[in-house]
Amino acid sequence: MNASAITPARTGPTRAGWWLLLSALVLTTAIYSMGLSGAYLFDDYPNIVDNPSVQPHDASVSSLVRAALSSPASEFKRPLASLSFAANYLASGLDPYWMKLTNLVIHLLNGLLVFLLSQALIQVAVRKKAHSVVGASSGTEMPHDAGARTVGIIAALVAAGWMLLPINLTGVLYVVQRMESMANLFVLLGLIGYVAGRRRMLGMPVTLRSTPSLAPRRDLGWGSFSSSSQGFIFCLVSITIPAAVGILAKETAVMLPLYALLTEWILFGFQLPQDTATATASEAPPARRRDRRIIALFLLVLALPLVLGLAWLLPGIFNSEVWATRDFTLATRLFSESRIIVDYIVWTLLPTPAALSFYHDNFHISIGLLTPWTTLASIVFLGALIALTIWLRRRYPLAALGIALFLGSQLLTGTILPLELIYEHRNYFSSFGLLLAIIPLLAAPSRPTVGVASSAAAFPQSTEAVEQAPALWVATEAVLTDGTLPMALPRYVLLAGLMLCWTASTALTAHSWGNPLRLAEDLASRAPQSPRAQYELGRTYIINSHYDPTSPFTQLAYAPLERSAALPDASILPEQALIFMNSRMHLPLKDAWWTSMIAKLKARKPGVQDESSLVALTQCNREQHCDLPRDRMIDAFHAAILHPNPSARLFATYGDYAWNVLDDKNLGEQMFQQAIKGAPNEPAYQVTLVRMLVAQNRIADARTALERLQTLNIGGRLNETLTELHDLPGLR
Repeated sequence: MNASAITPARTGPTRAGWWLLLSALVLTTAIYSMGLSGAYLFDDYPNIVDNPSVQPHDASVSSLVRAALSSPASEFKRPLASLSFAANYLASGLDPYWMKLTNLVIHLLNGLLVFLLSQALIQVAVRKKAHSVVGASSGTEMPHDAGARTVGIIAALVAAGWMLLPINLTGVLYVVQRMESMANLFVLLGLIGYVAGRRRMLGMPVTLRSTPSLAPRRDLGWGSFSSSSQGFIFCLVSITIPAAVGILAKETAVMLPLYALLTEWILFGFQLPQDTATATASEAPPARRRDRRIIALFLLVLALPLVLGLAWLLPGIFNSEVWATRDFTLATRLFSESRIIVDYIVWTLLPTPAALSFYHDNFHISIGLLTPWTTLASIVFLGALIALTIWLRRRYPLAALGIALFLGSQLLTGTILPLELIYEHRNYFSSFGLLLAIIPLLAAPSRPTVGVASSAAAFPQSTEAVEQAPALWVATEAVLTDGTLPMALPRYVLLAGLMLCWTASTALTAHSWGNPLRLAEDLASRAPQSPRAQYELGRTYIINSHYDPTSPFTQLAYAPLERSAALPDASILPEQALIFMNSRMHLPLKDAWWTSMIAKLKARKPGVQDESSLVALTQCNREQHCDLPRDRMIDAFHAAILHPNPSARLFATYGDYAWNVLDDKNLGEQMFQQAIKGAPNEPAYQVTLVRMLVAQNRIADARTALERLQTLNIGGRLNETLTELHDLPGLR
């Protein structure tokens, strides 16, 4: 029978996935709307609230350049994310509601892209299996509304689960992690483009509704380029441009070529199109050859940058000074991350409130393979996962790809870089891999006979259709479950239970995020041994006290702050908060707070939180809100800067205190000179130095410093500042 006689109309069943996706988008919006009214948290402050550069007065080029280069989170500045914060500020000020709403929109867009990517990956896997079952006879269309419907529903379930996963909540309601969600917007776009390009190269159709023409063809749309060449160009563009743009939001977008490589290895196999011009239905298809263009592509965009990147990174990685501010070494970090990655799997699939506590600074570092014993067990488990991925590659390709994407996504943040050990938002992409591995297995149809009945009912006039439909259903089920999970009801119940668990957990957590006090109390109860969680609870009580000694919140603040200060590996944040609070309220300052703070500064090189504490005390003293004992403050600064290679920020803070509080002009200037030496590309320190020199009537020196500052005026970002400096007495 002619193929056109048996081709089904494009009707309702294939829309089921889209309707399910729309429902998931609405549900996700409703749940996250409960958390939009919350406040800023943790790293939101240095990146947004306390960063005047992302709070521009206008949208001039100089203001936007200044905003783009203002992020303290990375040497690469993450300009795209910073510009988005500046755009939010121009539209609605610092109101966190609109910042979080923007994050939610990005998350929903990512959910749509996860659906499209999942659908494309499943279609490739099913089509690949279908041709091994049905054969590659040309000119035959395969009717399978039920198969297409199944693929759409499973893809929508993956997207729905991903959008509702509790571990992804911080990518939405934690404002600064727009960096992560925005970067992954481009990662997902790039992967969708790569899969589409490879399907075009191999002559695969966009949907399951038609038989591919496996021989390369020539299209009119791109002139003289063959379909295969067009697809290759699309692959090249898809894993380079989105990665380059995504890196401007966060460096995690650099992983896009690796994800494409894993997809290629498992689903496409580096294959050239199979020439079926001389093949018949009874003949075995010829063996495929490797596509050298694809191999060369990954050598160019992945292998070469990897070698260059390691050559740049490794000298610093093996420098002990790089690890001085951390409480772990390279070796103990690698040991610890093996446990953390296993924890991520559990936290993603079976989350508990204690696991997803946001603050994980109470994690016990692995100091050896058996200290604790779970280190070795985790390494063995991860090794088994890698072996399982290789074994699953041909038997369960989607499960293999999901595991590979999860493990691959951990290579950047979970290996040799001296980053903090744990953050939940690092699983924003990797959680997709886990869901791709399990949801198709749980949601797959169980019996091909259902597909036969459906096809027969839809096309009773076509015996050929009824004969061919079971083959596609066998292929669909084979690629998803390979016939090893025939019990549909238990699988569906388990999947429904997981979905319900994820939805309820995210809803409860989002509700807590909607109120700063409720959130602080919730996170402190989830992580009672976390210094940061206890400190944040005390800090929230202080904010609610409005520095009123008679407020009930004042008394509530002491217990969590003192508990935080006493916990192992705590920074000086809790001591700083206690000193700050009592000084603002003109209450006595305990000697124990100063003693503890100075002892911690002596014991280890100050970290970012320690430096922020000294900044807060200096600012409070300078603005005359606090009256702090000078000898104690000097002891604290001396303890901090006596460690090797103090940071530029620490020198600048001490310079600020010396100049404005001690009235020691020489010391203040010396400290800022040291800050400039440590961070020559940071204009803020040079601006302050120019003002100091003018204040001392050292005009010639001020002009020299001003000339150095002008070299940093990239894109006019310092135009306003330079104008103000030129208007100072003696510089006009």
